[in-house]
Amino acid sequence: MVDSSIHFRISFIEPQAHYVEVEVIINNFTQEFVNLKMPVWTPGSYLIREYARHVESLTASVDSELVRSEKINKNTWRIKNKKGTLRVRYRVYGFEVSVRTNFIDIDHAYLNPAATFMYIEGAINHASTVEIILPEYWKKISTGLPQQNSKPNTFLAENFDILFDTPIEIGNQDTWTFDAAGVQHEFAMVGGGDYNKNKLTQDVTRIVEVETELWGENPNDRYVFITHNRHHGSGGLEHLNSTVLGATRFAYNIESSYKSYLSLIAHEYFHLWNVKRLRPKALGPFDYDNENYTEGLWIMEGFTSYYDNLIIRRCGFFSVKEYLNALANEFNLVYNRPGHQLQSAAQASFDTWIKQYRPDENSQNSGISYYNKGAMHAVALDIEILAQTGGAKRLDNVLRAAYEKFYKNEARGFDEDEFLNLAETVTGVSLSKIFEAAHNSTEIDYNKYFYKVGYKLINVLQGSRELHLGIKTNVQDGRMFVKNVERDSSAWHAGLNVDDELIAINGNRIDMAGKEIDYILSNGQADDIVDTLISRDGRVRTIHMPLWENTKKQWIIEENKEASAQEKLLGNIWLSI
Repeated sequence: MVDSSIHFRISFIEPQAHYVEVEVIINNFTQEFVNLKMPVWTPGSYLIREYARHVESLTASVDSELVRSEKINKNTWRIKNKKGTLRVRYRVYGFEVSVRTNFIDIDHAYLNPAATFMYIEGAINHASTVEIILPEYWKKISTGLPQQNSKPNTFLAENFDILFDTPIEIGNQDTWTFDAAGVQHEFAMVGGGDYNKNKLTQDVTRIVEVETELWGENPNDRYVFITHNRHHGSGGLEHLNSTVLGATRFAYNIESSYKSYLSLIAHEYFHLWNVKRLRPKALGPFDYDNENYTEGLWIMEGFTSYYDNLIIRRCGFFSVKEYLNALANEFNLVYNRPGHQLQSAAQASFDTWIKQYRPDENSQNSGISYYNKGAMHAVALDIEILAQTGGAKRLDNVLRAAYEKFYKNEARGFDEDEFLNLAETVTGVSLSKIFEAAHNSTEIDYNKYFYKVGYKLINVLQGSRELHLGIKTNVQDGRMFVKNVERDSSAWHAGLNVDDELIAINGNRIDMAGKEIDYILSNGQADDIVDTLISRDGRVRTIHMPLWENTKKQWIIEENKEASAQEKLLGNIWLSI
């Protein structure tokens, strides 16, 4: 019996027009019809992206004879099969700058496999090979896929889950390798920049070693960092043995920007364990046709958001003050969104498919990010474990034990109740109240935890008499428009709308710097009524708004001067002092 095979051949005829050519060569599949399917989303980015909309000109042939192909739903093509070698050709358009989508131009091609490769229905576990035909002006390929022996520019994927989770960078990227924690790492820098290779290698090596020590092992033989340097760049997406990052080209020599980049690396590398291997049951094996729902992203992304800056602190890149400011920012981002009173971290996780990646003008009023809120729950868990065990254990121990049990020993995802039970068993500490808080919008008293390690969370705006209207504005074509209206603010209750044009306030024409608004907020009194002339859909009207005191918060975390010696000791353990 001859084994079946799936081979992809990638080429670039018109990269300047943002196209990649894909040929799928299929041998020894005997069914009458072959259904080829394009994923509708990519793991790690929880949004239905409909990648099939970028597929063009699909044709199929067997031994050079055209065979019938038809599209039977939004992401499935049915191919009439017959004896011989089946070849399916199609083009994919890619010109979206993000870590989740294809981008192709004359300088390079970044291929997100879920947006590029189709799989045979029913054969998701089948191996495949990917051959890349390089244009003469491109010299390099960077990917976590292993190269197939003796075949240049040809790579092997054990199954389609691995293929879809291994991005490919093609072009003339600046590459170098280094060893860290016994693993070979490759850096692929795209788009130039003012980075220092030696410093970056040294600092990332430290991050890799600290994270590997936390988890107890590094599960990879090789890992690839792909960074797209742009005029203004940000974002990252984790993969099984690689990550794709966005960075600002000439910001590496700005200390705050460089540390933010290191924190991004720490975040995505932490996912090597937390989400790519240790995961909720819903996150693998994947259904590439539909949403994969879980309430557990507050653990996967939230814990990772807690640890990214903590890792930077453990590496010595953040001072204690810098770390505490970064942690306090998680609280500011949550508590300055009125939506935190409506949506829990678990609800935000479940609704990620319709909310996280589709923000609108009312998002701040209706929800939160499970990244920030999950980080808040994580610090409470970490401190509670530290305090109740006298510093002998912390959240690190829970993660390491969960990785060992669910991934290494049982090779499966977990239910949240299982994770909680394991955490309490490993630490001997009751943690159910914090887990319960992740499922409701009632706030817990975080100072109850911070005090245990000699610190306290303070709102420095407490008691401030500052006035505000509850709006954010932007300027377009020399005119000022309302961008957001905060829930329960004076503007909210007075009926000011997003997209209203602000013309005058209390009879004074508003300039684009907003000085008239600033003057009224600085010199007015609480409950004064201000008359705001607006244009709404071309019709002019006056909105009467009261001046109310600002409800915004600005949290900082600082030492509690009244802390006991034991609390200070625990704080030193927590912050690696």
